[in-house]
Amino acid sequence: MQDNETEVTAAGIARLAGVGRAAVSNWRRRHSDFPKPVGGTETSPSFSLGEVEDWLRHQGKLAEVPLRERVWQQLAGHPDGPVTALVHVGCVLVLVRDRPTVWAEASAGSDARLAKLLPTALEQVLTPRFGVLRRPAAPTPTSEQLLPSAPLLRGAAGLAAELGAPQAYEFLLGRHLDANPRQYTLTPGDLAALMADLAGDARIVLDPACGTGALLRAVAPVPDQELHGQDSDPSLAALAALRLALHTKAAVRTAAGDSLRADAFDTLRADAVLCHPPFNERNWGHEELAYDPRWEYGFPARTESELAWVQHALARLRDGGIAVLLMPPAAASRRSGRRIRADLLRRGALRAVIALPAGTAPPYNIPLHLWVLHRPERAHAHPELLVADAAAALSEGRGGPDWETVRSAVLDAWRPFARDGSAPQVPGVSRSVPVIELLDDDVDLAPARHLPPPAAGGGAEELPALRARLDETLRLTADLAPSAADPAEQARWPLTTVGELARGGALVMRSGGHGPHARVLTDQDVLTGTAPSGTLPESGEEPVLVEEGDVVVPVLGGGAAARVIDRSTAGAALGRNLTLLRPDTAALDAWFLAGFLRGTANNRQASSYASTATRLDVRRLQLPRLPLERQRSYGERFRALAAFEDALRLAGRLGEQLVRGLHDGLTEGTVAPD
Repeated sequence: MQDNETEVTAAGIARLAGVGRAAVSNWRRRHSDFPKPVGGTETSPSFSLGEVEDWLRHQGKLAEVPLRERVWQQLAGHPDGPVTALVHVGCVLVLVRDRPTVWAEASAGSDARLAKLLPTALEQVLTPRFGVLRRPAAPTPTSEQLLPSAPLLRGAAGLAAELGAPQAYEFLLGRHLDANPRQYTLTPGDLAALMADLAGDARIVLDPACGTGALLRAVAPVPDQELHGQDSDPSLAALAALRLALHTKAAVRTAAGDSLRADAFDTLRADAVLCHPPFNERNWGHEELAYDPRWEYGFPARTESELAWVQHALARLRDGGIAVLLMPPAAASRRSGRRIRADLLRRGALRAVIALPAGTAPPYNIPLHLWVLHRPERAHAHPELLVADAAAALSEGRGGPDWETVRSAVLDAWRPFARDGSAPQVPGVSRSVPVIELLDDDVDLAPARHLPPPAAGGGAEELPALRARLDETLRLTADLAPSAADPAEQARWPLTTVGELARGGALVMRSGGHGPHARVLTDQDVLTGTAPSGTLPESGEEPVLVEEGDVVVPVLGGGAAARVIDRSTAGAALGRNLTLLRPDTAALDAWFLAGFLRGTANNRQASSYASTATRLDVRRLQLPRLPLERQRSYGERFRALAAFEDALRLAGRLGEQLVRGLHDGLTEGTVAPD
């Protein structure tokens, strides 16, 4: 075996062959010629990727490994780790895209020759893109560092020829981020796009906590643009630099280091600063930075690290420049930060505080805020603050953030305010608040405290119509209520499994989580019966689009759920933690399939309880072998139960609206008690 042979785990083998990990364990026990482990541990061994491919192909379990899967396994099994592999791949993809003939000449020989020639070739393309910095984020790798990556680099170049260099890198980076969700705090693409829109067109842009470069990547291109980024994690700074170099023609200037303690851009004056800073950091440099000139609006307390990032962003802006920061909601109201908030208001530096719906960014259970700031060209230029609550603009029953609605609500409030210094009031959604009203003892800037409540159900005058709609829904619910079934002797029918049906061609199984797409069906949407509401990051892979008649099953959480896709949902992308079953209509009825998959006992026997999260193995779900006509009889009953369930959900939402509207009307005096 070659020294730089890629290793693959049992989970990787299962992914290559399209089976579960249990099947790989069975192969190891039953086949004496199965490849022997070459690394790893006794409980988690690793195997030679080449030997595994040969064995699978010889057994007829694998025709050919898809190129993207082969490259991913090479990257994931790199001896120096996947991050180092991503850096090497990114450097080479810039070379492949910008100087393909140089790459072709260098890659024509052996791996040793390739590793020897690459540093000089890479230096010629990376230095013009990244410039010369005191602490460069992506230094050119040496020949010794590149040699173990040679097979991977050849595969990545082939993947670039298939997908394009930027798309190939997004695919590999996206797979790495998805495989390690706890290691990274990511900024979702829709949120990054909204923050970039709030900042507007800008030639010089800075992100002082750039992570993988999502915010800088969302910036609209303009002539002679410069994108500056810094991150305390050197690997993230390097990944951001390479990602931006492949995505944009702008000059990319990224550096490794803590922006608060070791600012690499201390002389920069940017047109815009975008930042998703770390939250609730106690060790941000409170002691050593006490006399730093950036604290123009007051020295932040140890517990106010976010206000340190706010002032750092303001210090790096030119006069009139815009900064947009993602902030925890506590930063708007903590007493320890009230003096700095007051000074930001008095001097016109803080222009807007916008509450986002929960689920827009990690931590997903908290409704985060956006702060829009600018460096005032003169004192007291803006006597009002825009407060907005994007969550109030969402419709009832959504399973997650509706980004189109959120985006419209935020920009419709911000654009007139940015132009005129004031904006029309929208009850419950947005309001321009005179700064003098906010300068009390608390200086509490939480939008909900300063917005007039929206009229539930459209106001007191709309309550009769809401009551009439509820009455109609309740009548429909009563009509749809299933009649009690007579007891019957338990049926004794032959059973099959979803896995057997898939192998026999009666249905097709697909897993979700690839993207991006404008409409994404999430597991929460399936559980609550709501419209597609999710988003997916770019991964370089095509999304799985659902079709009318498909059956979608959530695989996490332990609940018995299955949804038959209707015309209104068709065309959405399949989200994470969902499995799609596409039945052959000549052999399987969709409603029959979905109904039996929801059986409680069925889900219990097909679920794994080995970890803290219950996971459903959809292949093990059972259903009876019945003729198609008999399936349709069951299917019609299951369809009627689904309609009754939908009516119950709607009645519940309408009832909540009516109760809330009557409470508000009575307490505000718009509804009389009699």
